[in-house]
Amino acid sequence: MYYSFLADALVILHLAFVAFVVLGQLAILVGVVFKKKWARAFIFRTIHLVCIGIVATEGMLDIECPLTVWERNLRMEAGQDVSEAPFIPQLANRILFYPDIPHVYFERIHIGFGCLVLATFLIWPPILKKNPKESLN
Repeated sequence: MYYSFLADALVILHLAFVAFVVLGQLAILVGVVFKKKWARAFIFRTIHLVCIGIVATEGMLDIECPLTVWERNLRMEAGQDVSEAPFIPQLANRILFYPDIPHVYFERIHIGFGCLVLATFLIWPPILKKNPKESLN
């Protein structure tokens, strides 16, 4: 039960990470088009780049995502298959993984998406806020 709960929580966390990267990129592109300041926020953009940078690096080095490995190991410890998980973790798993698609394509998608995020970062770089004391002058 304990291992099963941890595996369920981990796959939901994994989906949240992927959603942050994918939806974050979409938000950045929309924000840049509409000239929104938040789309060029330094901390958000840097965290976003680091997140996809880790994933793209795993893809380049042919390293399986540690979250995937960890979830699989927890499910094995629980003596459980993904099909035995509750609805939400099953749904998260279906969104994250496509068993009919070869692993190499996922690696290429991760690397390509990393390149897109890096290009966006370089073309529309983040902007550091000015020092509030300087803006008073």
